Amino acid sequence: MPSNSKILFWVLVILFIFTTLFTSFTFSTPLVNKDFTFLGDAHLKNASLILTQEAPSCSSSMSSPYASGVGRAFYKYPIRFLDFSTNNVASFTCKFSFRIDPSAPYCAFGDGLAFLITSNVDSVSLSDGYMGLPQSNALDSFLAVEFDTSFNANLGDINENHVSVDFNSLLSVATVDSLARGIDFRSGRKMSVWIEYSHSEKVIRVWVGYYGFLRPLSPLLVGNVDISKNFKEFMHVGFSASNGRGSAFHVVDEWRFRTSDLESSMVVDRFTDELEECLICFPGEDSSTSMNVDDSDHLGQKHKSPLQVALVVGGLVLSVISVIGFLRLFFMFLQQRKRDVAIKCSERRVSKIQANKVPKRLSLTEVRSATKGFSRKRIIGAGASAVVYEGLLPSLGSVAVKRFNEVKRTSALYNRFTNEFGTMVGCMRHKNLVQLLGWCCERNELVLVYEYMPNGSLDRTLHSRSRATKLLTWERRIYVVLGIASALAYLHEECEKQIIHRDLKTSNIMLDAEFNPKLGDFGLAEVNEQSSKAREVTLPAGTMGYLAPEYVYSGVPSLQTDVYSFGVVALEVATGRRPVNDDGTVLTDSMWDMWEKRNLMAAADPTLTGNFNRVEMERIILVGLSCVHPNYERRPSMGEVVRMLRGEAPLRKLPTTKPTVRIRALSENSEDMIQFNEGLDGTPWSTPRTHLSKT
Repeated sequence: MPSNSKILFWVLVILFIFTTLFTSFTFSTPLVNKDFTFLGDAHLKNASLILTQEAPSCSSSMSSPYASGVGRAFYKYPIRFLDFSTNNVASFTCKFSFRIDPSAPYCAFGDGLAFLITSNVDSVSLSDGYMGLPQSNALDSFLAVEFDTSFNANLGDINENHVSVDFNSLLSVATVDSLARGIDFRSGRKMSVWIEYSHSEKVIRVWVGYYGFLRPLSPLLVGNVDISKNFKEFMHVGFSASNGRGSAFHVVDEWRFRTSDLESSMVVDRFTDELEECLICFPGEDSSTSMNVDDSDHLGQKHKSPLQVALVVGGLVLSVISVIGFLRLFFMFLQQRKRDVAIKCSERRVSKIQANKVPKRLSLTEVRSATKGFSRKRIIGAGASAVVYEGLLPSLGSVAVKRFNEVKRTSALYNRFTNEFGTMVGCMRHKNLVQLLGWCCERNELVLVYEYMPNGSLDRTLHSRSRATKLLTWERRIYVVLGIASALAYLHEECEKQIIHRDLKTSNIMLDAEFNPKLGDFGLAEVNEQSSKAREVTLPAGTMGYLAPEYVYSGVPSLQTDVYSFGVVALEVATGRRPVNDDGTVLTDSMWDMWEKRNLMAAADPTLTGNFNRVEMERIILVGLSCVHPNYERRPSMGEVVRMLRGEAPLRKLPTTKPTVRIRALSENSEDMIQFNEGLDGTPWSTPRTHLSKT
């Protein structure tokens, strides 16, 4: 017979397991239907709002307000926005996540979804393409933030991927192209949205980012709205979506809404200010854990099934002896956790670095485990400053681990590490930029962890003459050139601070599993200072053949030197030739010669075996020549390059022969004049034999 102590021990073990399981189940209780008013196809599933279902027919039109394809979900109780006794008007903040999943490959996308504040939940548009938003009606008022995935010219849509703000009309008061900012609502990825309305400013701001990252520094859209003019005292808050003539699932979850500036301000969840701050300043396990706990309760109350009630009664009988001890340990754990989170939040707030995306900090143990101890068998690339390993991290999947060679904190490579890290987290919201997932700075190791690119570099694929080269079809080459042009336009024209890459070349362009291009290696990148007089003249950094002639001479990088490098890349992709051949032949010189002879098609990559569109080939070559114009003042901006490649802007007129342009040395005491297209020894400026005595 077992002793009483053993019996007590096993009772406590069983009780502990039971209590743990029951506690987890309680905190994961899903939202309940009674918290919402559902209209049309909208319903609740797995604690998420499902607004639309798969359409039975992609071409079917709606014949009634809530025909299949339209769904709306509103918080059950109206929320006060106006206080007529004090003349106060509410400001509000809102955060939620959503995704749009295409439900049928043969159907077009749905219309999109909208965050909606309306005075009448039953006012809905009958036509497709309107996301189920209210019809213009003088008796009703509404404010909507659209996440539009369809193009409707009648509503003034700019494209089929944009964000708009509507106020009492389906014609938007403000709109912005989200795709140009690297946000693709049709990608199927989960999005995070932050909406803030300040009545003192009468301004609404909208931030959008991919789920799991910080709120971007700058709002995607800013619009002027005065809700006091048309809002009712009480309004309904929720979401609306429609499929129109397409088919997609529109899903919303993790919704939080809060009003302020009224005595009876409303919070439509139970997030505390502390957790709100921590979610913003320190994304990761701490914030996600608190979010999961609160998600079981936001917008409603926890509810227990009859089975749970029975388990509670039985558990209370068995837990009299141990409940005090368990509670004490539990509260000690919570207090310690709260202190840890507060410290991390405080450290983040003190930090000067504000970023659109914050990569995950990894321990050296995690990095070593991912690369099998930096095994030589895992090496997939090596350069002068770092070695790149293929790795596998449980939390991130397949990754590329960039391990810097030098470890001294005063070394140039340490500065390159910090420069690359700072640039990556400061302005990296674009689908054609390699994403930084993590980093490690421990002991004498400096490591950056990037998303893994299965098809390696464009340089290797383009020049290997293997099966991979044959897979790089003309259609894929067009997409590569356009993707990198779009990424550079983003760095030059859309970041808060203009970024000069300085080392654009095919070996720094990576290809994912579907041959989508991603620009990487920002170790030499720097913020554009606008004025060359404010910059220090140094030896040019980068790779010969890709360097602009004025950069080789002056050592001063600019946006135009990036444009030149892109032109070389475009010509390299079209012709399959390296910037400088083994015999010293320079690609740009050869292309100018072919242009003079009007024989551009002879330059096409022979591995394409004629399988290309001649008009598209000519366009890419002519755009490339425009970018490598010897006179930097005659080169287009990257924004113009993108428009020319898309056929949205006319091609620039090129001179009949390669122009000769002369420049003055930057040295204040020098009056030397140097030709752009010839060096002092008669060799082309873009060859490796360039004369550098003037730098």
